[in-house]
Amino acid sequence: MKAASHRRFSAAASVLLAATLSGAGSHSEGVVGSPADPRSPVDPSPFVSPDEPTEVGWRLLAKLNYRTGEKSEELAALEGKLVKVPGFTVPLEDFASSATEFLLVPYVGACIHTPPPPPNQLVYIKMDEGKRAKMDGWNPVWVEGVLSIEMTESVYGYVGFTITGQRVYPYES
Repeated sequence: MKAASHRRFSAAASVLLAATLSGAGSHSEGVVGSPADPRSPVDPSPFVSPDEPTEVGWRLLAKLNYRTGEKSEELAALEGKLVKVPGFTVPLEDFASSATEFLLVPYVGACIHTPPPPPNQLVYIKMDEGKRAKMDGWNPVWVEGVLSIEMTESVYGYVGFTITGQRVYPYES
């Protein structure tokens, strides 16, 4: 009885977290704040260090038309920039506890037992030389690194983005 209750709680928490990570119910376009927000990549503020990553949400990543390659101006402005994306890790090797390469997905379980999300909802992460990331697909993480907008093929299908990972750490809002 206790295990079933824990599974229901975990499932409910995963759904709530996925909605939060995807920006459901939010009015932002995927980057912190409104277009006038000083942290916006289009209009950087002198008060924000250029070394600080720009927080990018899945709604903004969805603005890549993976069929044509067209992307929003806001998304294009992030090419080659240091970004921070929340999500769940999917190792490219079965049962890996840590990895130098993996996928970042917007919700728990994506790519494992279901058809994969579209390419604009998958991020291929390649960690910097000598760095490894812990693989725990049940708990959300932040991934910081340099964003490239390019179509890549993985074992789970096509991926629309690559991040050269500098840092992976637990998600805290």
